[in-house]
Amino acid sequence: MPRYQADLRLPLNTEAPQILHIDLNSCFATVEQQARPMLRGRPLGVTNRLTKNACVVAASYEAKAEGVKVGMTFSEAKLLCPDLIMIETDPPKYHHVYKELVKIMRSYSPDIGMKSIDEGIIDFHGTRQHVNRRPLAVIGHEIKQRLRERVGGWMMCNIGVAPNRFLAKTAASLHKPDGLDIITHKNLRETLATLELTDLTGIAERNQARLNAAGIHTPLQFLDAPADVLSRKVFKSVCGDDWYKRLRGWEVDNVEFDTKTIGRQFVMDDYNASEDKVRNRLAHLCESTGLKLRYKGFCARGISLHIQYKTGDAWHGRKAFKSSFYTTSEIFRRALLLYNQHPRLGNVVMISVSCYLLEPAMTNQMSILDEVNQERRLTEAMDELNGRYGNYTVVFASSLGADKEIKQKIPFGTTRYFELLCNRA
Repeated sequence: MPRYQADLRLPLNTEAPQILHIDLNSCFATVEQQARPMLRGRPLGVTNRLTKNACVVAASYEAKAEGVKVGMTFSEAKLLCPDLIMIETDPPKYHHVYKELVKIMRSYSPDIGMKSIDEGIIDFHGTRQHVNRRPLAVIGHEIKQRLRERVGGWMMCNIGVAPNRFLAKTAASLHKPDGLDIITHKNLRETLATLELTDLTGIAERNQARLNAAGIHTPLQFLDAPADVLSRKVFKSVCGDDWYKRLRGWEVDNVEFDTKTIGRQFVMDDYNASEDKVRNRLAHLCESTGLKLRYKGFCARGISLHIQYKTGDAWHGRKAFKSSFYTTSEIFRRALLLYNQHPRLGNVVMISVSCYLLEPAMTNQMSILDEVNQERRLTEAMDELNGRYGNYTVVFASSLGADKEIKQKIPFGTTRYFELLCNRA
């Protein structure tokens, strides 16, 4: 029987909620307000670099009330909120909060996961009978209190409790800031009736248009839509089946995705930069990409380069190689092969480099070529020195000075490199 036909009879998940979702409110801005009391109650934005071309990566609730949104440029945000205070990110502070949150979460269940730097999930399956018999709402309030005790009284978090990850995240977004909500099969319809389609995680403008085209305009209509409509007409893939289950409280999101690409991008600090300066910034991006690549234990066989120009034009190039690579010098050489091919369409305003066709690195396998072994030993020595004394203590001459302009970004949406970033800051 086709899967969508079986799903037509799928009821709501009546299991007692076992998933607790924690979302730190306006995390980086709140951490800065906790650390610096004079910023409390004032509109605050956090950015990776204090230039007019950089964007807001976090905004306090006071700033959000004035219309400031994540992704806005510094200039756009200041127009909406003239009193906005902008400061640069400070990774060690966020790492401290991250570690404290993880310690708290692990004290309740061994099955935890950080979905991003400021969002975590506790799965209580298997612990309720012998370890955590108290209601999850009680545990949620306790987590809030422990976070304040360990980090500070200004720290707040939203907590959602539900039978699956999707609904728990939805619950955590219902009453910001500092809310705690529970979604079960008993109040699911009542809760969805208060939301718009775009309030659901994963439903942005494009998916909203797909649903609207099928006559689905509200989350309740989404919930009531037959599985075959979602699979065949709306999403035209197995994603429709997943949405059908997800909305009914069944778990489909407990999956880990493989790393496909590793890279860095940079919006130029100078929109009229010389060719030498662009190459200098590219070299630094290659160093950062190499560091990430080796941290994850990968080598690569492909490299891609994307460039945007002041004119509004863009160019993209990519090339796959027969042999794999992972050292910084190898990445830079291959990136230059592509860079030398790009059309000179004006001043470069953004450049990004990515490695793809990833595979496990065989770093303990010696080459028959002595120069290859020397390059690998040099890379290992540089990584060891930079790990001990701080990133970019030892760099290639081609990237000298670029680290002062290219600030380390805080990796949103993933924690894959957060430990690397903060342990070596």
